[in-house]
Amino acid sequence: MLVVGFDTATPAVSVALHDGMRVVSEAFAADGRRHGELLAPMIAKVMAGAGASRADLTAVAVGAGPGPYTGLRAGVVTARVLGAVLGIPVHGVCSLDVIAAGAAAEADGEFLVATDARRKEVYWARYDAAGARLAGPGVDRAVSIAGAAGLPVAGTGGQLYPEAFGPVIGPAYPDARTLCGVVAGQLGGRAPQPSRAAPLLAAEPLYLRRPDAREPGPPKRVTPS
Repeated sequence: MLVVGFDTATPAVSVALHDGMRVVSEAFAADGRRHGELLAPMIAKVMAGAGASRADLTAVAVGAGPGPYTGLRAGVVTARVLGAVLGIPVHGVCSLDVIAAGAAAEADGEFLVATDARRKEVYWARYDAAGARLAGPGVDRAVSIAGAAGLPVAGTGGQLYPEAFGPVIGPAYPDARTLCGVVAGQLGGRAPQPSRAAPLLAAEPLYLRRPDAREPGPPKRVTPS
C-alpha cells in the first residue's frame, strides 16, 4: 500500500505519503494564494523523498473541504486527475474531520473545529471526545453557532474569534499525515488511527456556498434620459 494525500482547503498546503504503517515522507507550506502553484512540486518532492514513483501509488487521499473555492478546487482536481491517469481510487475526507482526528487526543469531551471562511464567518463542525462528528459541516458567523461558547476549538477559527469559543486546542490546519492515516487505516493498513475514523467520501468539493467570483451578467440596457 502506498497512499499519497494532500489538503488545500485552508491557507496551508499539506502533502504526505503513507505506506500503510507510517508516513514515509511529507511537506507543508502556508501560502494561501499559491495552492495551484505549490501542490504539484510538493507532491513530486514527497515522492522523491521516499524514493517512490507515481506507478507505486495505490490510492489518493484528498481533503474535501469545506474551504474557499480556488484553493479547494486545486486539491480536488489534482486528486481526480492523478486517480484517472494512474487508474487508482481517490478518497475524500472532510477537512474538518481531519483536524478533529488530530485534536481528539487533547479533548476531554465535545469540541468544535472552526476554520476561516472569510466574510467574518467560519466553516465549523461539532465532535464528540473520540473525534466523531455530531453536527455540521456548516458555515456561519462564529457567534451564531449554537452552543459554541466555552467549547474547546481546533482550527484557526478559535484564534480569529476567541470571544466565540472556549480554549484553543489541536492543529490549526488539516495535516496530510492524519488524512493519510485515516484513509490507509480504512483501506486495511496497520497504521494507528482514531478509534472512530472519519468517513471516506467521494472526491467532490464541499463548498457550502457559491464562490465569490461570479460570471458577469448581460450588459445593462441604456435608456435615453
